[in-house]
Amino acid sequence: MPAPLVEPATRKKKQFTRAPRDYSQRLRRSIQLTFLALNVWIGIQFVRFVHYFESSGSTARVSRPPGIEGWLPIASLMNLKVLLKTGTIPRVHPAGLFLLIAFLAISWLLRKSFCSWLCPVGTISEYLWRIGRDTFKKNWRLPRALDIFMRSLKYLLLALFGYAIVSMSVAAIRAFLDGPYGLIADVKLLNFFRYLGVGGAITLAALVVLSVFIQNFWCRYLCPYGALVGLFALASPLRIRRSATLCIDCGKCARECPSRLLVDQLVTIKSAECTGCLECVASCPVADALVMSAGARRAVPAWAIAAAIAVIFFGVYGFALATGHWHTDFPDRVYMELVPRAQEFSHP
Repeated sequence: MPAPLVEPATRKKKQFTRAPRDYSQRLRRSIQLTFLALNVWIGIQFVRFVHYFESSGSTARVSRPPGIEGWLPIASLMNLKVLLKTGTIPRVHPAGLFLLIAFLAISWLLRKSFCSWLCPVGTISEYLWRIGRDTFKKNWRLPRALDIFMRSLKYLLLALFGYAIVSMSVAAIRAFLDGPYGLIADVKLLNFFRYLGVGGAITLAALVVLSVFIQNFWCRYLCPYGALVGLFALASPLRIRRSATLCIDCGKCARECPSRLLVDQLVTIKSAECTGCLECVASCPVADALVMSAGARRAVPAWAIAAAIAVIFFGVYGFALATGHWHTDFPDRVYMELVPRAQEFSHP
């Protein structure tokens, strides 16, 4: 007589403690919008500064905001090479150099948090895809093979810029930055957007539209600055860590991750694509199942990340200001001569 069938044991449900209410995204977005507002103010001040010299001094004279140099990453990388090679801080666009140092330090210690906490382009990109998701109830994803290929583009662009800078001698860098184009590289950047051609306008419009439908299109696929800080973030002591014993396999963390990382399947997130936005942690319903931490130590809360970002940013800014390496100071006559003729100068 055959043995009776034994019913399989019912799978025991995991007992868990519900996660407390999460305020990380409210804090992060407050910092994002504050930094975006700061950049808008810098832009307005810089436009007024340029108008003064374009009008031959007939408009109100305002000081040049040094923060505009944060939008000159190539010049900043050139100055970083000069600093590393000679130990001297260049006199042209030094604020950009110190901003680059601050952002690299933030990425090294706090993952790629520059992109998700500070970068104004990243902030705009995030709000664009959120508009798309709210409007169309979803964001579209590229096929995996195409996604991998597209992600490589930002590293290719970084490699090209890096090669160009590495191949330049210190003397060549100084000659470029001290030349007419280098001195008013910020004005050239402004004029690019003020006098945007048809091709540039189409490209910009395409990036905006793609960013509505595809999460962080520019940041994910094309931004060489993001590629650079992502490489530094690989050495960060902070990691998103998932507890397999506490995880209830709801998959919310992976669905909320803007970088499309498999947070629900991995124990530790080491990817250069992780921006430290804490979206995954905020979505987790189980206390301590998903945390940002340094090693096996206790979780690092969002306020600590925000505080560390502020300490690094204002610390580097304060050092540059105190040592007299924040402002690019040239006599008005230099700007009066070069700014009205900015369109005449081309990249050597």
